Amino acid sequence: MTDKPYIVGVAGGSGSGKTFFLNCFLNHFSSDEVCLISQDDYYFRVGGNMTAEENKLYNFDLPSCIDVEKFEQDIYKLMHYETVYMEEYTFNNSNWKPKILENKPAPILIIEGLFIYHYENITPLFDYKIFIDAQTEIALERRLSRDLIERGYSEEDILYKWHNHVMPSYEQYLLPHRPLCDIVIDNSVNEISNILKVTDAISSDIRARLKVDK
Repeated sequence: MTDKPYIVGVAGGSGSGKTFFLNCFLNHFSSDEVCLISQDDYYFRVGGNMTAEENKLYNFDLPSCIDVEKFEQDIYKLMHYETVYMEEYTFNNSNWKPKILENKPAPILIIEGLFIYHYENITPLFDYKIFIDAQTEIALERRLSRDLIERGYSEEDILYKWHNHVMPSYEQYLLPHRPLCDIVIDNSVNEISNILKVTDAISSDIRARLKVDK
């Protein structure tokens, strides 16, 4: 395709601050300029009937937990300027009512998630690859804060998953891709001015590549 969207990848480990970065990054574009698709919404729905102990032991931090076939299909649809509908993934939180997401195609397609650079059919599609990084201690603090409040997990469960699932997966499936990215951003400090400078520079670079006027 010669007129495919410009595809930007945003990957990073748990607690690296991808959401914070994306919120700042998206502010540089209008809603009709960019489409964001998240790998999280393609998790296989397997945790709904699990007990708390089963949920604790189940490893959700593996590439095989993602419905990669559906993920690829929807990416290709967006590349061909077709709208994609899907149900939001609620991370097995029964208090969180899922929404039906409408992903409209746009000249810039942002794909974000843990394993987006791991899947062999998706990796070659990227025009610009971003890796969000953070110090391990900071990332764990963010994971604890998020999962205690948003997902209702106990601190024991969070720490178990962190040491047995999250970090081994990060080292095996994410870290090898970091040196291959166009830019690596250290997001250890929640300083919005730093992220705004970085996102402004990246968005300006993308606009220059696309020859899109501000």
